[in-house]
Amino acid sequence: MHTPYSFSAFSDVDDALDRAVAEGVKVVGINDFYTTEGYREWADGCAKRHLYPLFGIEFISLNEEDQKAGLRVNDPANPGRTYLSGKGLSYPFRLEEPYATMLSHVRDEANRQVEAMCAKLNDLLRQKECGFTLDLQQIADELTKGQLRERHLAKALRLAVYNACDNDASRIKELLEKLFDGKGLKSSVDNVAGVENEIRANLLKAGGAAFVPEEPAAFLPMETVQKIIIAAGGIPTYPFLADDANGNYTDFENDLERVAKQLTERGFHSVEFITTRNDVRLLEKYAEYLYGQGFVVTFGSEHNTPAMEPIELFASGGTPLTTKLMEINYKGACVIAAHQHLVKQGLNGYIDQAGDADRSKRHELESLGDQLISN
Repeated sequence: MHTPYSFSAFSDVDDALDRAVAEGVKVVGINDFYTTEGYREWADGCAKRHLYPLFGIEFISLNEEDQKAGLRVNDPANPGRTYLSGKGLSYPFRLEEPYATMLSHVRDEANRQVEAMCAKLNDLLRQKECGFTLDLQQIADELTKGQLRERHLAKALRLAVYNACDNDASRIKELLEKLFDGKGLKSSVDNVAGVENEIRANLLKAGGAAFVPEEPAAFLPMETVQKIIIAAGGIPTYPFLADDANGNYTDFENDLERVAKQLTERGFHSVEFITTRNDVRLLEKYAEYLYGQGFVVTFGSEHNTPAMEPIELFASGGTPLTTKLMEINYKGACVIAAHQHLVKQGLNGYIDQAGDADRSKRHELESLGDQLISN
């Protein structure tokens, strides 16, 4: 789950963990963009609630060869851009140089892009004579845990608009329509997640008045991100976008046998799915095949948008996961738990310090992880 240490539907870490307890979820992983700042709070919160904590991180990387070839990997709009996760990082977190500086620089670059967007947003607010502007420092202090994301700007603008309009629905719609250059608001003003998504889509994404393209420095090469994750004790993990609403896949993912081979060649032994995106039958087809090829397969939730979804995992349309999917996911969680446990003792976990995995030993780690979680 993403938390407010990057951006999240949750009000705080306690909110996320309380919801997990209420829904009967026992193993929970933190997974924020570019930061591990939430680890201590996550570990302490899990200990109080008898939850088993997993520690992750997420990056957006770039594969230049894929970009030059026009190959869409797991970002459907940007060839070469590749989301990557790290699973089972060391806790307490530690990262040696030069990797610590690399992580710090990419985090700073992401913040700079949001600062530039805020400046353009304020230019628009002055141009439209809205009578208010946004205070970046106030946004950072009140809405973030130190890391700025464009979703924070969308939330801040939504709050400012509602405040300026005294929460009057007709005035809110009128002001947003003015900011959207005559395009009407589709969401109800009571649907704050929908309103923030429309603000982001109309003003902060490509073509929007406050859009600022990311600089090349905002993306580390895919191989560098893999090295950072390994140096931090984790397992580089490829997040599948998998099937969209029409059952289509990206260029990279559309051939299951080929993608399994290519991921192995690229040094990945672990994959994950955000299950709410995917048709349960197609999800089972992909997950079962990849598990059969020796990959560690885990599932996660989005919770990186303003919309609050259940903690318990479902496929698209709220379809319950099948027994086979639940088994594959649990075994994956067991491997990550075992990996964390072994690395903390100075031993190799599922992968060694070079990032190589002996997939034939996956079952041993599944058994160890099951014992750790059960105890």
